[in-house]
Amino acid sequence: MPYTLEDKLVVAISSRALFDFEAENRVFEKDNDRAYQALQLERINLPAQPGVAYPLIRKLLLLNGGIETERRVEVVILSRNDPVSGLRAFHSCEALDLKIERGVFTRGRPPFRYLRSFNADLFLSANPDDVRDALAAGFPAARVYPESVKMAEQHPDEIRIAFDGDAVLFSDEAERIFKAQGLDAFILNETSKVNLPLRDGPLKPLLAALHRLQKAADDTTPVRIRTALVTARSAPAHERAIRTLMQWDIEIDEAMFLGGMDKGQFLREFEPDFFFDDQISHCVSALGFSPTGHVPSGIANHDT
Repeated sequence: MPYTLEDKLVVAISSRALFDFEAENRVFEKDNDRAYQALQLERINLPAQPGVAYPLIRKLLLLNGGIETERRVEVVILSRNDPVSGLRAFHSCEALDLKIERGVFTRGRPPFRYLRSFNADLFLSANPDDVRDALAAGFPAARVYPESVKMAEQHPDEIRIAFDGDAVLFSDEAERIFKAQGLDAFILNETSKVNLPLRDGPLKPLLAALHRLQKAADDTTPVRIRTALVTARSAPAHERAIRTLMQWDIEIDEAMFLGGMDKGQFLREFEPDFFFDDQISHCVSALGFSPTGHVPSGIANHDT
């Protein structure tokens, strides 16, 4: 029987999100792909330094436990790199003790079309075009910011992931009303529809997959998952968000209803391994406190 990734949390990640390839990327931008490939070949046996998503990936792979334990998480490299540069990526995985066995390297071609074959629950990439393509194809995806801080060592026994609400976990239907008609109309809409669940947002499947892992955890699970909703909503509009999660049968561990306050200060206290938001201004606020991923979906990103 062929190996299958069904019933697993599958994270597809670009090599630049997983490793610090910023110096190599500057060569690519300054010269060309051949110069980039030559530099990667020159450094083929030099392990890359961890990138912004490395701490999260390392922790997620801990959920697989020992050799005899059924694997719950699979991580695959999905990269525009050429296959030769892919050798360095796999060598770096081995050097950093990351059990990553699968990858696709497309030499500059958009790699998102392989997400379906991998049945991916999340795609992390530093390439904004690839992230938009993935979202358009219906896959949870975020553009990572390589300059984000790395926080995973703060809580070695927990995987902490924070999500914005509208246009991330939920659709942007309510945010559209806010943008077009203002706060009063937004509140009226949300209170009048309090018992009507919001439609699914692009990262809802990721939250659902994390919740399944939370429920499957037992005394032998080496790390625990903790999730947070960090939203600009405030009372009374908070209720529809919570009732939507209840309708989905998904429990979230913390919820922050900030009423437009700066999210960065609250992320400093939660200390997530990763934070997802659809608005660039919120991502910029978070960079100093959390590894951050921009989800370019919804009305806030129509002109970006």
